[in-house]
Formats: sequence, C-alpha cells, structure tokens
Amino acid sequence: MSHPTTPANSTSRVSALREIWLVFRHNARISLRQRFGIAFGVIQPLLYLVLFGPLFATIGTWETLVPGLLVQVGLLSAGMAGFGIVFDARSGVLERLRVTPARRVSLLLGRVLSNSLTLLIQSVMLILVGYAFGLRAAVPGVLAGLVLMMLLGVSLAALSNAIALTMNSDLFAPMVSTGIVPLVLLSGAFLPMSMAPVWLDALSRVTPFRYVLEAIRDLFNGHYATWTVAAGVAVTLVLSVACVTVGTRVFNRENA
Repeated sequence: MSHPTTPANSTSRVSALREIWLVFRHNARISLRQRFGIAFGVIQPLLYLVLFGPLFATIGTWETLVPGLLVQVGLLSAGMAGFGIVFDARSGVLERLRVTPARRVSLLLGRVLSNSLTLLIQSVMLILVGYAFGLRAAVPGVLAGLVLMMLLGVSLAALSNAIALTMNSDLFAPMVSTGIVPLVLLSGAFLPMSMAPVWLDALSRVTPFRYVLEAIRDLFNGHYATWTVAAGVAVTLVLSVACVTVGTRVFNRENA
C-alpha cells in the first residue's frame, strides 16, 4: 500500500534540492572563474584531434574519432575531480562544510554536478573544433551524446571523490592519472576494439567505457534505435547509480 506524500517529506525534498543547488552554484562559480583550468583539461584531446585526426581520417571518420576523444576528456577531467576535494581537505574547507546543517549527499551531488558542467563545456569545445576539421554528426545525435557524457561525468566525479577520500592524498593524482591511461586505450578511444586481438577485445569488454563510447559513436553516425545505443545507455545509467551510491556512502562515512 503506497503512503501519501506528507508535507514534511515534501519540505525535506525541497530543502535537499536547495542544498544541492547552493553547493553546485558555489562550485560552478569557482570552476568557471578558472578558465585556464577548463581549457587545460581539454588540451590533450585537442592535440590528438589536430595532430592525429587528419591521419586517422585517412582510415576512419571524424564521427569515430571525436566520440573517442570525448571519452578521453571525461576520464581526464571528471576522473581527476577528486583532486578538488583533496585541496579542500588540506585547506580546511571540507572541515568547515562538515559542521554545516547541509546533508552530506547534497554536498557531494552539488560538487559532482559542478564537475559534470565543466565536462560539458570541455566536450562542447572539442565538438566545435571537430566540426571545423570535418565532423559532420547530426545535431540530435550530438545532443544525445552530450547527455551520456554528462551522466558519465557524474559517475566518474562521484567515484573520483570517493577514491580521493579513502587514499593518501599525495598518491591520488599519480595513481589515478596512471590508471586513466589503460582505461582510455581499452575503451577504443583511438581505434575501434574490433580491430584488436581477441584477448584485448575481450579485456576491453570488461570496462564500461567501451559501451558508452560505442553508443556515442552510433549516435554521432545518426543511428539512434540500435542495440549498441541501448547497451550504452543502460551501462551509463547503472554506472551512474553505482558510483553515486559508493560516493555517497564514502562521503557520509568520512564526514560523519
């Protein structure tokens, strides 16, 4: 038997949304003021686009390469989002947040959504440069791909924050940046994994990023109702829920 929504529950939800918005707005303002940081986060994929793209275009298409570089941006940008919470912990900001009445999940989600906004800006920058070089993806497919990128950003940022809170802060940056490299390669960011040896192709199927990338490639090529897109959407949603759940539990435990 379902229970009617009580005024107290409704007020609690509104309060939680307001807390998330306030944390998001605060972190977004800080991020948007750091324009060099936003640009720097997309420099490496842009270099691949400019220097490797014309060569890749002789054997493939821009609709194949650009989605791969988007996933690379996601892993590099949102994957390193935990560095912000390391800085906040060192500077005492995290300690001050602990004494506020805001819910811990609101503090995490506001921060994670801000990281996802940064990723969205970087993704749009990359796509615009891609169009200048020869990308011809239809707008609906690009918009759908950006939605998947936003969800991927939420997943990676939540997981990155959880990792940053549970490991030595001095080890976070080198270990995560090192771990990103094989994930980018196994996703098939530069070449489709169908071209890889059997063992490497099988290994790549264990990582969720391959499915997300293949879905974005289908969307960029104008194929919307495919099993590849369905699998990519399903994997992205499951990954988002799992990472936010883990991130919330770690954030609650570490800031209890």
